[in-house]
Amino acid sequence: MTLNMAEEEEDYMSDAFINVQEDVRPGVPMLRQIREARRKEEKQQEANLKNRQKSVKEEERERRDLGLKNALGCENKGFALLQKMGYKSGQALGKSGDGIVEPIPLNVKTGKSGLGHETLQKRKAEERLENYRRKIHMINQNEEKAAEQFRMRMKSKQDEMRLEGDLRRSQRACQQLDTQKNIQVPREAWYWIRPEEETEEEEEEEQDEDEYTSEDLSVLEKLQILTGYLREEHLYCIWCGTAYEDKEDLSSNCPGPTSADHD
Repeated sequence: MTLNMAEEEEDYMSDAFINVQEDVRPGVPMLRQIREARRKEEKQQEANLKNRQKSVKEEERERRDLGLKNALGCENKGFALLQKMGYKSGQALGKSGDGIVEPIPLNVKTGKSGLGHETLQKRKAEERLENYRRKIHMINQNEEKAAEQFRMRMKSKQDEMRLEGDLRRSQRACQQLDTQKNIQVPREAWYWIRPEEETEEEEEEEQDEDEYTSEDLSVLEKLQILTGYLREEHLYCIWCGTAYEDKEDLSSNCPGPTSADHD
């Protein structure tokens, strides 16, 4: 009876129990520890394979660089022929000794692109850069042109406002000086500033009277005519702001008949 009890006791260190845990037949679930162990082993194998491949490439590159750095020895047939023709190590090539001293460098091509691909890419990059510079230049030119047109419009507007101001001053001066000489009606209707109290009928009549002189003349033309009238009739210059004694006094002391003469 004691023997049967011993046989019934489970021995966790027995091969039967271990083999049950390590059973990996299809359809039998694996224990977590076994799966983790196998996963780590697979990862380690992949890492070892990558390191081995990397080391092979590095060894090839190191051997190539070492071979390029070392000078040719006497065992090289080409170098031996050069020595027989009188060549010495470190001497320039050529009969006159003006050739190259160092050998032509070796450029190892590692990419998969064809010959001339780098030159083509470089030319395209230069073309894109040139197109960009040309575009920026055109933008700057357009901006400068727009700014210049704006300045010209502003200057033209300022000049027009200045001419209108000079014309109003001339009209006031003409009306005042004509009144002082008991002139009741201006030589031309637009020689004087119209009173604001005018009726619509009076405005229409004056417009009919000035249909030619007022509407067809520009501000500059009106100003030139009116300032000429003031100088001839009243010996007065609006830019000097002075009524001169006679024509000789006017011609001697007034710079001229235009605003530019007084700048």
